[in-house]
Amino acid sequence: MRSELIVELVKAGVSGNQDAVRVTAEAIAAEERAKKHTGVADRIAKAVSAAPVSNIPGRPANGSPRVRDGSGGIDRRHPERALSQLYLTQANRNACLELIEEQARADVLRAHGFEPRHRLLLVGPPGNGKTSLAEAIASELALPLFVVRYDAVITSYLGETAQRLRRLFDYVRTEPCVLFFDEFDAIGKERGDLHETGEIKRLVTSLLLQLDDLPSYCVLVGATNHPELLDRATWRRFEIRLTLDRPDDEHMTTYFAERLREFDGPAGYTPKRLREAVAPLSFSEAETFFHDLHRRWALAQGRITLRTLINDRIRAWHNHSGRAPESDSHDRATDPPPSD
Repeated sequence: MRSELIVELVKAGVSGNQDAVRVTAEAIAAEERAKKHTGVADRIAKAVSAAPVSNIPGRPANGSPRVRDGSGGIDRRHPERALSQLYLTQANRNACLELIEEQARADVLRAHGFEPRHRLLLVGPPGNGKTSLAEAIASELALPLFVVRYDAVITSYLGETAQRLRRLFDYVRTEPCVLFFDEFDAIGKERGDLHETGEIKRLVTSLLLQLDDLPSYCVLVGATNHPELLDRATWRRFEIRLTLDRPDDEHMTTYFAERLREFDGPAGYTPKRLREAVAPLSFSEAETFFHDLHRRWALAQGRITLRTLINDRIRAWHNHSGRAPESDSHDRATDPPPSD
């Protein structure tokens, strides 16, 4: 990868493209820093920062990044969710821990002639933790999470989307990060689909080239609800492919047990009974229910019991969702109104 960056640096220098020189040099510095060559990385970064900023349209005189440099297609986030907070199957958890270990000990792998795996595809229905898992991986690696903004990448102009995608990847390569593509099938569609235009096919070809050129210090996480739409060549680019299915009753009951421990006082429900009463279809729905419960519990300030509040929120939950609970056996008892 470094040899390719050096070639790009020479090309940029010969053509007099100072922007390209800066971006490529930053990418080389990031790669050296990922290899623990901090001295070299710092010297490159110092040289880049000391270079005069080119006075070209689109770049402010103070040297701040242009929107067109690729950063405009990125929503940079600082992850806070830990992997231990997620409810995963043991197989999926082990696969993520292996990826994290390989990234954390990349120098050991490189000493033996290997690169750490860095492309992960998450498959499954909405609301079952794909975005949360991408955030958790970034958190465990202490890296920023770059979420791709399709509204700033995809355009109707011929060839412009591929150019924006290329600029986005050029920007991403400038530092170690976790790059997250939600709904990855939006740009990684099967090229053999007769209903797709030639523009989409060219975009997929460009995407494949960018995936191949992405350095291993950039972890790419793609998520899709429709794996059948992905181009087969795109599918093969991912070294790890995990399926995040809807949680079974056992996993969901465990989740409810953990969340009920966050409250003081008797809930009046076992985790199983409460799970049956709420009947969530995903972890996302269950999390929404408990967030609502926490808000109303904070506002109640002890004026009602937790048991009564849960009964009330179960009824509100089903009124809002339009779904009937699995059973109507939850306790309907209420507290007496507070005396004046």
